[in-house]
Amino acid sequence: MAKGAHQKGKVLRLCQLLLERSDEEHPISTQALIQALEGWDIHAERKSIYADMETLREQGLDVQHRRGRDGGWFIGQRTFQLPELKLLVDAVQSSRFITSRKSSALIHKLESLASVHQARQLQRQVYDTGRAKSLNERVYYSIDKLHTALSSGKAVSFRYFEYNVKKERVFRRGGRRYTVSPYGLIWDSSNYYLAGYDHQKKELRHYRVDRMEDLALTGLPLEGREALGTLDLASYSQRHFGMFGGRTAQLSLRCRNSMVGVVLDRFGQESILVPDGPEHFVVTVEAVFSTQMMGWLFGLGTAVELRSPAWAVAEYRGQLSKVLGQYQADP
Repeated sequence: MAKGAHQKGKVLRLCQLLLERSDEEHPISTQALIQALEGWDIHAERKSIYADMETLREQGLDVQHRRGRDGGWFIGQRTFQLPELKLLVDAVQSSRFITSRKSSALIHKLESLASVHQARQLQRQVYDTGRAKSLNERVYYSIDKLHTALSSGKAVSFRYFEYNVKKERVFRRGGRRYTVSPYGLIWDSSNYYLAGYDHQKKELRHYRVDRMEDLALTGLPLEGREALGTLDLASYSQRHFGMFGGRTAQLSLRCRNSMVGVVLDRFGQESILVPDGPEHFVVTVEAVFSTQMMGWLFGLGTAVELRSPAWAVAEYRGQLSKVLGQYQADP
């Protein structure tokens, strides 16, 4: 091959070198760039490097140059800065709906958006208590299909399963397919859920995406538009503790003042807190009263008291009595 045959790719190679090997803490000297280009049979002179860097700047790349003994060329602003990439890596690593293998693949792709030096900082283990990874490898592609269904306005069908003590899949409804008009996807407690209108039950329900099998788009039009039209997914997720089902109610809670942050984190900044004496406040919230909700209340101990409605107080007392009964019997 004639000398200089690779010269046309010179600017592209320089761009690649800068993106992969440089950052503010690791600039590349002009001489190092010239030597690296030689590895691709590309000849370069110092003056031409400066001209090429100006070309890259004109194309929108934030090429910076630092003079001095430890100076050189580097990329300043990138599409994603290192702190942003760390947040994305943490989210991928701690998400239950993404399998371990898919997490590794996604993190590797995120690393390619940083320099090789910064990528080492992304190779870290995130510990998230109780966040076991999904065993369903296809969940990643199921999410993509669900987004397609949402954008096209078509219903989906799937089989839905749970696990037994042998870790075997047990399909609900005897393995018959569910047909659901999708409304939106909810990410709650590191799980993805589909909120939609169940064609058989004729009601709004939610389903864990990693428990879906054989998900398929259908040609069926959406149903339940009246039920779904006024639904706000953010408030829907807020009402359902851990996405457990139950009876929706206006719950009155009497809380110690130290619980203000806990209540606002759970129910939102718009919650109305009414002072009740010097050390307490009362708040009324709309929530689905489920066993998960009772568990949240129990975890707060005497700092939060459920005051009403009466039926919810009775159910909570009954649940506490059942649990206490398990520990009163002789071993």
